[in-house]
Amino acid sequence: MTTKQRYEKVIEWFHNSMPIAETELHYDTPFHLLLAVILSAQCTDKRVNQITPGLFKRYPLPEDLANADFDEVFELIKSCSYPNNKARHLIGAAKMLVEDFNSEIPAKIDALTKLPGVGRKTANVMLAVVFNKAAMAVDTHVFRVSERIGLTSNSKSPLETERTLCKNIPDEIIPLAHHWLILHGRYVCKARKPDCLNCGLTSVCRFYQQEKKQ
Repeated sequence: MTTKQRYEKVIEWFHNSMPIAETELHYDTPFHLLLAVILSAQCTDKRVNQITPGLFKRYPLPEDLANADFDEVFELIKSCSYPNNKARHLIGAAKMLVEDFNSEIPAKIDALTKLPGVGRKTANVMLAVVFNKAAMAVDTHVFRVSERIGLTSNSKSPLETERTLCKNIPDEIIPLAHHWLILHGRYVCKARKPDCLNCGLTSVCRFYQQEKKQ
């Protein structure tokens, strides 16, 4: 099977089985999505969704959070991973949005990655979800699933995976494909034990075909 054929079959299956795929983070504005994504680093979406209602209510706008007291922010997010760093990042990102971006979420990756707590993955999430741009955010799920299925081959880094996926997936569905791979990795192609018996991609999955031979 060629790489092109594998991509076509994978995309076709996801289109049919998961026509609607969205972030599982709860948010009401692009600013609040940014806060949720920053909090989600090395933390589950479920935990983040437990934290954010109070955070969003207390800080509805960047201006509110930019002037926030560190201890108050920490108290609201202390149940997530690395709350000290994340509290600083949230306040710092809000300050930069107010001072440098007129309180608006920038629509370019170079500008987004200037914000405290925002790396390339977080920036790509914002570009894909908020602006529907052809941006592929590669987290551990996307990295793992892409390699197992055979969409990538011996990828050495998230950036290499991102470039390979963006090269082979049509631009207009990259934002959707990002969610396909995340959700598939979260619920089916799990890290410790992939649920191959309940996966519709076994006919094209490199990992499954290799396991069958053993």
